[in-house]
Amino acid sequence: SLKAHENSQNALDTNLNKRTKSIYTPLELQFIEMKKQYKDAVLCVECGYKYRFFGEDAEIAARELNIYCHLDHNFMTASIPSHRLFVHVHRLVAKGHKVGVIKQMETAALKAAGENKSSLFSRKLTALYTKSTLVGEDILFKQLNDSVDVEEVTTDVPDNYLLCCCENGENLRDRKKGDIVIGIMAVQPTTGEVIFDCFRDSASRSELESRILRLQPVEIILPSRLSDQSEKLISSITSM
Repeated sequence: SLKAHENSQNALDTNLNKRTKSIYTPLELQFIEMKKQYKDAVLCVECGYKYRFFGEDAEIAARELNIYCHLDHNFMTASIPSHRLFVHVHRLVAKGHKVGVIKQMETAALKAAGENKSSLFSRKLTALYTKSTLVGEDILFKQLNDSVDVEEVTTDVPDNYLLCCCENGENLRDRKKGDIVIGIMAVQPTTGEVIFDCFRDSASRSELESRILRLQPVEIILPSRLSDQSEKLISSITSM
């Protein structure tokens, strides 16, 4: 009896909002767990016929999408209609945000006919969008209908290249001089186009600069360790 009471008390503490002293709802707890996994993404959570944003994500959505944001229980929240999802995904991504789409894994009809009809809908992340990865069922233009104007959809650049870069100094003397061998691969997910190259570059990184400026990638993936010369060049280009 005492052990059961302690377990229930621990569960209560976990579900308690320390700031407001109120209990988190099952949906809020579900969001908290998902946000722990995708901290750097703005999460759109499917709730029936709309997608909801919570907490800081709701404030970002309100600012970037010009929609209403208000306090609901423990979190600020904002929402958009389901059929407008791809429009708003484009807008958020165009503003530089990573966007995660979390969908319900069961329909209301199936849930009503099942044994767990009173429980929370199961949800999971089905897509994660960035500027170079706007590919998927949520943003296909075939979903356009008469109520949506193509002009509303932001298409920043015609070539959304995702560029990966790595480097290797063949010997200590070359590394000290700044000379290095660089490998790059650029992928355009929307078309499947792949471009790759391997070349020797000097300390000025002129060869790397010419390739980056030509490809104009919207995202660059870098290794954990990068030479000072390469890092300085990439930083100057991306800051522009």
